[in-house]
Amino acid sequence: MLHIIDDEEVIRDSLSWLARSRKIPATGYASSEQFLSTLENQFSFDRDGDCILLDVRMPGLSGISLFDALSAKKLTRRLPVIFLTGHGDVPMAVDSLKRGAFDFFEKPFNDNKLMDRVLEALASSREAGVTAQIHDRLASLSSREREVLDLILQGKMNKVIADELGISMRTVEVHRAHIFDKMQVKTAVELAGMLK
Repeated sequence: MLHIIDDEEVIRDSLSWLARSRKIPATGYASSEQFLSTLENQFSFDRDGDCILLDVRMPGLSGISLFDALSAKKLTRRLPVIFLTGHGDVPMAVDSLKRGAFDFFEKPFNDNKLMDRVLEALASSREAGVTAQIHDRLASLSSREREVLDLILQGKMNKVIADELGISMRTVEVHRAHIFDKMQVKTAVELAGMLK
């Protein structure tokens, strides 16, 4: 989902139309505050990725301040930000790139180049989402399951794992089943591919 945050309705509408022409779902927000309210109350990450097109200068909370708030919450990998800047805002936008913004475009911008970068940002967001899911799944493992997982990833068989950990082979099998279930995989090869 492309999130367009700009105080000018005509810009939100034209960017939404441009996104739809490239089959990118988009929604507009008239202010940073409106987006933050949505983020806190009813936001859910899109499995196809999310990206923010953000105007630098807006009444109330500026685009830079919103970016800083998202950065503080460590959300800019899942919600990559592409700034839309006026001529005088370029140094500010360059500084934001150094601090983790995905890109910036100076107005007026090339429509196709902008949408190409949006697609790249959506792909980056999807990848970050998958990484976050894997991290959450790993965090759900018990300390013993983590020990068994490490030995599975070393290619060791259940009997060897049981001997190394001083537990029964049946216990290893139970841990292995729990690991596969929690990590949502069916084989050790799939597990190794996920965690490489």
